[in-house]
Amino acid sequence: MMDRRNFIKSATVCTGAVAVNIGRQFEGATSNPSGVDGYNYGLPKFKQGSRLLFQGDSITDMKWGRNQNDRNHYLGHSYVYLIASRLGVDMADLGLEFFNRGMSGHTVGNLKARWQKDAIDMKPDVLSILIGVNDVGRSGKKGVDLKQWENDYRFILDASRKANPKLRIVLLDPFVLRSGRLKNDDAWKQMRGEVDKLCGIVSQLVNDYKAVHLRTQEVFDVAAKSVSAEQWIWDGVHPLPQGHELIARNWLKETSLLWNS
Repeated sequence: MMDRRNFIKSATVCTGAVAVNIGRQFEGATSNPSGVDGYNYGLPKFKQGSRLLFQGDSITDMKWGRNQNDRNHYLGHSYVYLIASRLGVDMADLGLEFFNRGMSGHTVGNLKARWQKDAIDMKPDVLSILIGVNDVGRSGKKGVDLKQWENDYRFILDASRKANPKLRIVLLDPFVLRSGRLKNDDAWKQMRGEVDKLCGIVSQLVNDYKAVHLRTQEVFDVAAKSVSAEQWIWDGVHPLPQGHELIARNWLKETSLLWNS
């Protein structure tokens, strides 16, 4: 069995070192070059009938079916689908419900504007949020208004906890890799610099709201160093299927470490 990967945590940026132990899934197997272990860890514990809500932008969205009666397409094909697939098998007796409300192109301000309908009214037991890359992309050379970004994020978290004091929260860092259009030096420096700033805010929010922290930028940095950026993210921002699998595995691993009782 492979050892767990332990993060060396940074409170302010996404660039903290990550210690990765890569093992073998079975005798004779080659080492996993992604820096992510196989599914050799436990599962998070949920109460019967828990409702899991995933919020964010296009990375979460991935064309989830707006017709919720169409059960073939209602989750889309992002990491949300992959998480639901595994938990739906391994925890089939719990009757977990999964909801994707990611919206392509959205910023944290967009989340705030639709939060009552697309979050509070859905009465989730678990809330997972990945947001920020569009805020960076639209900020241009002036950069993100960090105070406003944090205030908007705190608004949605405060509203969610007020509606459900027992709400479990997962916060994912925004992320980019140097691929596609972000191979350009200037574009890369601008995007990565601003994303790192947002990661610092997310880290503080994790502490303040006692959330699970998924250091997604670190996950992709390790994977890109082991193979290449293009293996995981094709345009600097949007993950390929294997990139979504990285998110899903790490989401399950990090939640299982904290939600084991």
